[in-house]
Amino acid sequence: MTLETAYAACRRIARHYENFPVGLLISPPLRPHIHAIYAFARLADDIADEGYDGSPAGPIPPERTVPGRLAALRHFEEALRNPEDAAEEPVFVALHDTIRRFDLPIQLFLDLLSAFAQDVEKRRYASFAEVSDYCRRSANPIGRLVLLIHGQRREEQLAASDSICTALQVTNFWQDLSVDLLKDRIYLPEDEMAEFGVSEESLFARCAGPAFRRLLAMEVERAFRLFDGGYGLMKTLSSPLRWEIELTWHSGRRILEKIVDLAFDTLHYRPTLGVLDAPTLLAKAFFRIRDGSSAMQPQVLSALRS
Repeated sequence: MTLETAYAACRRIARHYENFPVGLLISPPLRPHIHAIYAFARLADDIADEGYDGSPAGPIPPERTVPGRLAALRHFEEALRNPEDAAEEPVFVALHDTIRRFDLPIQLFLDLLSAFAQDVEKRRYASFAEVSDYCRRSANPIGRLVLLIHGQRREEQLAASDSICTALQVTNFWQDLSVDLLKDRIYLPEDEMAEFGVSEESLFARCAGPAFRRLLAMEVERAFRLFDGGYGLMKTLSSPLRWEIELTWHSGRRILEKIVDLAFDTLHYRPTLGVLDAPTLLAKAFFRIRDGSSAMQPQVLSALRS
C-alpha cells in the first residue's frame, strides 16, 4: 500500500467531520497528517459509540457487543504499538508515517484509546473531576498533537490547548444531552445533579424545568470559562494555524450561545452550526474578534440566579 493511498483514505474520513472543520485552514503540506490523526480518532470513537442499541430485532452483531467493541479497540492498540501488524490498514499506514515524521508521543494516542474504551463501559460520572479526566484523554490529546505537528511544544501552549479542548468536549456533552440519553449515557456529574435537585428520572422524562436549566446554565458558564482560559494560545501562534484554532474556538462558543438561546433546553433540542453561522465565524477567526467573556452573558447569569 502506498502512502498516497493511505492518506487519501484518511482524507475521505475527515470529510465527515460534524461541528468543527478538520484542517480547513491548516497549511496544505501538514493537512494530510492532521487527517491521519483525525481518521484514527474518528474510527476508534465510532467503535466505542456504535454499540448495541437494545433493539430486539434479531441477534446482536458480535462487533457491536461490549466485548466485541473492546476487542476492536485492543486491535487498534496493537496496530498502534506494532506498525508491521497494520501494514495493510490505510489509516495506520498513514498514522505511523505521521508519528515518525514528527516524533509524536505514542502515549497521546494510547490516551485516546483509553478514553474510548471507557466510553464502552462507563455511563455515569460522579463528579466533574471524573468528566475532566475523561476530557484529558478523549479531547486534549488531539489539541496537543496538532500543536506538536506545527512545532509548538511550549508547556504554556499545551496547557492552553488543553483548556480549549476540554471546553469543546464538554460543549459537545451539553449539546448532545438528548442523544446520549438514548444511549443511557449521562455526562452531567452526579454530585452536581444532586446539588441542583435534578434526578436521572427527570432527565429521561425530558423534564427541562427550572432546576435542570440552572444546572445546565452552570455547566455552560464553566465551559465559557474554559474557552476563555485557553484564548491566550492564539497570541503565540502564526497563521494559518492561528486561524484554524480561532475558528474552532469561536465555533465551540457559538454552540454554547445557541444553548443559551434555547433557554438551556437541550433535552428537547440539539443546537448545531449551520450555513448562516459560517460568515460570522470566519470573520471572527480572521479578524481576531473576541466576544465578551461568559460574565457578559445575561441569560446565563439570569438562569443561575433564578
